[in-house]
Amino acid sequence: MKRVMLFLGTNLAIVLVLSVTMRLLGVEPYLTENGLNLGSLLAFAAVMGFGGSLISLAISKWMAKRSMGVRVIETPSGATETWLLSTVARHAGEAGIRMPEVGIYDSPDVNAFATGMSRNSSLIAVSTGLLQQLRREEAEAVLGHEVAHAANGDMVTLALIQGVVNTFVMFLSRVIGHLVDRVVFRNESGHGPAFFVTMIVAEMVLGVLASIIVMWFSRQREFRADAGGARLAGRHNMIAALERLNALHPQPLPDRMSAFGIAGGGGRGGIKRLFMTHPPLEERIAALKAAQ
Repeated sequence: MKRVMLFLGTNLAIVLVLSVTMRLLGVEPYLTENGLNLGSLLAFAAVMGFGGSLISLAISKWMAKRSMGVRVIETPSGATETWLLSTVARHAGEAGIRMPEVGIYDSPDVNAFATGMSRNSSLIAVSTGLLQQLRREEAEAVLGHEVAHAANGDMVTLALIQGVVNTFVMFLSRVIGHLVDRVVFRNESGHGPAFFVTMIVAEMVLGVLASIIVMWFSRQREFRADAGGARLAGRHNMIAALERLNALHPQPLPDRMSAFGIAGGGGRGGIKRLFMTHPPLEERIAALKAAQ
């Protein structure tokens, strides 16, 4: 809850700074004279941009269970499920969070993910492929990685960063559309086709730039989760798990879940790297080996 309140405050501060900047630069009076209420636009962008992100976060566990076919373990059936629950419980206790829900989804790919509304209301799910193909020590490290994601509040932070950039994209695209409509095409009443076309193009361009920011944060949190997994399960086991994943070349989760998995897809260099949810496994292994 503290993290949510902090980012709500941050979002409001960004809106305030943006409003003051527009006023000091003389943009706000100009926009007002040309029929654009800056205060109303800021409020609209904040509510829509931030609200959508928070709604996605609130239903994240439900969506993950539905889309991935996760079977939550209520009563363990067999030694594997008993081990899975006890391992997550031990990691959660060491990380200082409440016991997450633990589930299994049917997939031959070696992957796992964590999601949820808060660090104390999370879901950790693993694929059947992971349980079948990794040694216990390696699987334990993967579970430590996912528990670290939950303990770090990464799901919340990623959603709220997305909300902040959404606010900027919605606000700036409409300002650009309004200026083009009024200054370039000299439309003096309402909004003409130029406004809507420019706004859509600006949203697309700004959305791409915003995605670069969000994906950069997503990559950084993987390094932190790897370090957390190393603390919980041992650095040697975390390195071994990543090396095993690198050898198996796991497929990324579906787009809506890709940022939450233990391994993600994407290019290794060039422009593609800017849109990767996860750093290359080689870089993550090197970072752990370099850590003292």
